Amino acid sequence: MPDSDTRATGSPGGSPGGSPVGSPVGFPVVLVVAGASAHALGEGVDELVPREHLPALVTDLERRRGPRWVVWSAASGLRDVVDAGVAVGRCWDLAEAHRLLHGGWAATPGHVWAACRGLDEDAVPRARAHRRGFDADLFDVPDDPALVDGAGHLRADALGAWAGDPGRPTRLRELAGLALRCRDDQARSVASLAGDPDTAARLERVVWSESAAAVLCLELERDGLPIDRATAVSLIADAAGPRASDERDAARIRAERDALVLRHAPPGREQTDLRNPAQVKALLAAAGVDVPNTRAWVLEPYRASVPLVEALLRWRADERIATTYGYRWLDSHVGPDDRLRGAWSACDGAAGRMTAQNGLHNLPASLRPAVAAEPGHVLVRADLGQVEPRVLAVVSGDRSFAAATRADDLYAPVAAELGTERAKAKIAVLAAMYGQRSGAAGQALGDLERRYPVAMGLLDRAYADGVARRPLRTWGGRLIRLGAAGPPLGEGAGADEDAPGIRATETTDGGRASAGEDGAARAAHDAARGRYARNAVIQGSAAELFKAWAATVRASLGPVGGRIVLCLHDELLVHVPVARADETVALVARCLDDAARRWAGTDAVRFVTDTSVVGRWSDAKG
Repeated sequence: MPDSDTRATGSPGGSPGGSPVGSPVGFPVVLVVAGASAHALGEGVDELVPREHLPALVTDLERRRGPRWVVWSAASGLRDVVDAGVAVGRCWDLAEAHRLLHGGWAATPGHVWAACRGLDEDAVPRARAHRRGFDADLFDVPDDPALVDGAGHLRADALGAWAGDPGRPTRLRELAGLALRCRDDQARSVASLAGDPDTAARLERVVWSESAAAVLCLELERDGLPIDRATAVSLIADAAGPRASDERDAARIRAERDALVLRHAPPGREQTDLRNPAQVKALLAAAGVDVPNTRAWVLEPYRASVPLVEALLRWRADERIATTYGYRWLDSHVGPDDRLRGAWSACDGAAGRMTAQNGLHNLPASLRPAVAAEPGHVLVRADLGQVEPRVLAVVSGDRSFAAATRADDLYAPVAAELGTERAKAKIAVLAAMYGQRSGAAGQALGDLERRYPVAMGLLDRAYADGVARRPLRTWGGRLIRLGAAGPPLGEGAGADEDAPGIRATETTDGGRASAGEDGAARAAHDAARGRYARNAVIQGSAAELFKAWAATVRASLGPVGGRIVLCLHDELLVHVPVARADETVALVARCLDDAARRWAGTDAVRFVTDTSVVGRWSDAKG
């Protein structure tokens, strides 16, 4: 995490814009933006400004005070500031903190307020859509000035028309005051998860890095991913054919692509619709390939021996580019500045991974040569190595397994400990985290359980929690729901059921099967849920580490003139001037050491990166 501070939680007051004596760096200041106005509220800060003046206000307070900006969400409170090019420092994103503490995706101001007040989440008011063709409903009543309704819930339009009413400027201040209360409530909830002050501080740092990741998402949307347009056009043409002049021409080009497959079709099957799975299955059967479905992994074993299958799989890759990443995609999402842009999210609503739209997270490998640094710049690509087993060492607290992480290749010392070859040791470790117990994986897993019982015990408890529908918490405290909602924070079955230092939670349904579910189906569903839980507690924790690393790199790039332009699972892509490339390579490694130590609360586990300096993304190995 890139920052540390002391925290002031006194009631807002003082002269507008004034600086109280002894006000610490990192004290909370709320930013609420609605309509044409914005309000900043905190200790010694109480300013209502026109929305267009918000970037200047933030710049001034960043320079003089270094506050931690409290926002209902980074998107609602900081987008204007980020779009203006202002470097936002510390942040507490109420929505991201809510997702961390309570799991799931829904994190509107209403959900945040309900959770902080202990209200029923299902009763959170929803905004009512206006009926098309009507300015108002026949039964509309005059505007209710109350921010909170009779049941204690925050009104659905709190950040919209209600707060943005220019005739009622005090509404923004009232909403800002509620945001401060929510921040304090969330801070207390974070502390309640911890069994000791060190764990409480560690979990709070996770909130900071999750919030910083939300700001990074806004910067990624603003800056975009650099694209070599000419190369992109050439690659699309190789896969999809030339740009069609009209619909008739498009049909001709599609038919030419289809013909490359259908020339291998048995007699009578030349008119097969390759976009119809049932017809494709019949085509394959006529060619002697009897398969239960036409998924790629099912067909792959036939690729080398059946020309039809080879042609079909190639066609599918080209068809994906033609239909999803073709000329329309290029025209719609790559701007005149040759940057690919899409919406980003700091959390997927499940284990907490960052996600993006418009191909930023699932660009076909064949198009990666089009991702290229601008003239005078390079891409520093850094990928976390063997991150999940290293995270397992942290989460489990297994000292023997942690010792293996000191090696560049973790699997080598594990293999030596098991008395087997590296390949089998790797299979065993991955099988442990993904719940595979059959074949060679199952045999190797037994040895792993005997040599590393603490790490394997953590995974077994996660599996049992998944089967019983008990929610899990990651190392950073993120709630992963596996059925019914858990009890209030701080209540649960006992610390030995969760990651060290974090109190457990449990559900109220006792893991009962759904009505009408037979025994075999129930067992299969339970096992699948157990496997998911076994992996989610590791993947979710790894996502926290990645965001802590990304946030630390982001905060350190100013002196080298670099920008993060892509976050993909465990991989960072940084765009920097050529002259600062070596410095940036050292920077990302140093930031990983710092972020990992702060996130883990220890330096006993070593994390590594595979880092390279390239002109094009496709030039990076791995």
